[in-house]
Amino acid sequence: MDRQIEKKPWWKRKIGWMIGITLFLCWCIYFIAFADHRKQINIDVEKITTGVVINENFQDYISVTGTVEPIKTIYLDAIEGGRVEKILLEEGNMVQAGDAIAELSNTNLILDISNYEANVARAINELRTARLQMEMNAMDMQNKIVQLEGNLMIQKRDYDNAATFYKDAMVSLDEYLKAKTNYEASFRQMKLLKETYSRDSIYRGIQIETLENSAARMDKNQNIIRQRLDNLTIKAPVTGQLAALNLEEGQVISYGNRIGKMHILDAFKLKADIDEHYISRIRKGLTANCLFPSKKIPAEVTKIYAEVIDGQFKVDLEFDSLKEMNLRIGQTCRLELELGNPIPALLIPRGSFFQSTGGQWAFVITEAGIAEKRTIKLGRQNPRYFEVLAGLEAGERIITSGYEIFGDAEKVNLSN
Repeated sequence: MDRQIEKKPWWKRKIGWMIGITLFLCWCIYFIAFADHRKQINIDVEKITTGVVINENFQDYISVTGTVEPIKTIYLDAIEGGRVEKILLEEGNMVQAGDAIAELSNTNLILDISNYEANVARAINELRTARLQMEMNAMDMQNKIVQLEGNLMIQKRDYDNAATFYKDAMVSLDEYLKAKTNYEASFRQMKLLKETYSRDSIYRGIQIETLENSAARMDKNQNIIRQRLDNLTIKAPVTGQLAALNLEEGQVISYGNRIGKMHILDAFKLKADIDEHYISRIRKGLTANCLFPSKKIPAEVTKIYAEVIDGQFKVDLEFDSLKEMNLRIGQTCRLELELGNPIPALLIPRGSFFQSTGGQWAFVITEAGIAEKRTIKLGRQNPRYFEVLAGLEAGERIITSGYEIFGDAEKVNLSN
């Protein structure tokens, strides 16, 4: 006997599809709401470099290259022009102050000096003649005064006698007045002559002093002119090394030409180029460690050059006598120039990641071996470390190598 089959409800017939669709929708909702959508990249750990955040004293210093130079360089310029007759010393030799280096000849200079000496001698003779003439004029004036004094005494006696005789009516009035007039005229003439002599004496004293000064000045100039002949022999101004000599026998040089230089080797200094970024922090008295191959020597900044060329400025550093070291001019060494005292800080090793991020962010490695992008803030730096101001803690590890291989990924999966 046949049994009637009951028709199932539609939802029972579609139950499998409904469960499948429900699960798919749940997965989509979870993926959209909770899944990690950041762009990821897988990198072999051997292709990167990492560094650990540490808590140590931050040494605020920069590393630059210093070049050994003599403590002082003296340039040799031609004091007199002429033809090079003989070179007595070669460059590189050690010389004493006053040693002859080269000899010049200058015929025109010799003739000029001879003419000048003749002119000076003539001028001095003329001055002496003028002085002698002034002294003779003074003697003539004195003789006139003596003669006039004698005449005045005679005329005074004649006048006194005439006055007496006139009272006694022994001479006429005309004779009395004539004696009186002669005496008074001679008296006024004597007074005028003495005043003239007094003024002439003052003027003559000034003139003689001027003439003597002129003669002394000419004689001094004559000595200076004679010294020009000595300048035809080029001599070492100081004791040191003749570092360069730009002369050839037969060469004609002019006054003021640079012909060489000398190094004073009693001590040495270092010259270093520093980036203009640090120009406000560099000052005299800062210390530095000079890393020579044989030992480390302390030095001190003694001079700062104000001019900035190609983004750099120069400084001079001096150190103690290094007699035990065989330094050479032009030798280089690394300098650790200290900009401040050590202070405790969070530090991370320097790396090329800074060029990619500017110190604004970094990839921080988690315990699961995943490097995640994190915002950080860096402060000062030295050749070994960056100072961490925010975003990292001691013990955390970051990727310090360049980030160019990561592209725009925000998450790096590290694998061995």
